[in-house]
Amino acid sequence: MDPLEDFIMSRPPTAQRPLLGLTVLAVEDSRYACEALRLLCLRSGARIRRADCLSNARRHLRTYRPNVLIVDIGLPDGRGTDLIAELAGADIRPEVILGTSGDSGAADRAIGAGADGFLDKPVANLGTFQSVILAHLPKDRQPSGPRALSAEEIAPDELALRDDLVHAARLLDAGPEGAVDYVTQFLGGVARSMEDDALDAAVEAVALNRSLGVSAASEVQALRRAVSARLSSSAPI
Repeated sequence: MDPLEDFIMSRPPTAQRPLLGLTVLAVEDSRYACEALRLLCLRSGARIRRADCLSNARRHLRTYRPNVLIVDIGLPDGRGTDLIAELAGADIRPEVILGTSGDSGAADRAIGAGADGFLDKPVANLGTFQSVILAHLPKDRQPSGPRALSAEEIAPDELALRDDLVHAARLLDAGPEGAVDYVTQFLGGVARSMEDDALDAAVEAVALNRSLGVSAASEVQALRRAVSARLSSSAPI
């Protein structure tokens, strides 16, 4: 940390920057979702670090101690709830642990694992983001005086969204059979962030057949075509 950043991060929180002085670790495999969190932290005064899988998160946590941990429930190398449970029961834990996902039922799984709260994807509203974190911070970490709830909606860079689609396309084209369950979960979050109902429906068709134990070959091919079409278009949203 450079001296200027060190000075800024040591200042007490304000109504305009209520998370000033906090470090957030986002354990998130989607670049688009992480870009949204980066912008929300920037507007709020917090510093953010990112880990794209459980192993990288654990490596980070051996060196740094974030104030706030935000964990995606579905990750490429395991379940986010495992990391939540591990840290929720630790002798020294982050001040706030939050789960995040766009899947139904994920909030109950995160809270059951020990999370303090939950952020539904897509995470875009600044006031909601700040309020969920502040609700679980001690009084001495809260900004003093009245604070207006911001209605600002952030808009992540679409290049990050394209990176997510490229990643998904590669997994669908070359990934092992076991990657299908992960990539459908990943693309489900991307589709909801894009508010792309057609892509979400293609994801759900694959997930349904997989859950029933029947072939999803044609549905996977349809999902490949849907991702390819969005990559071919000039504007993926």
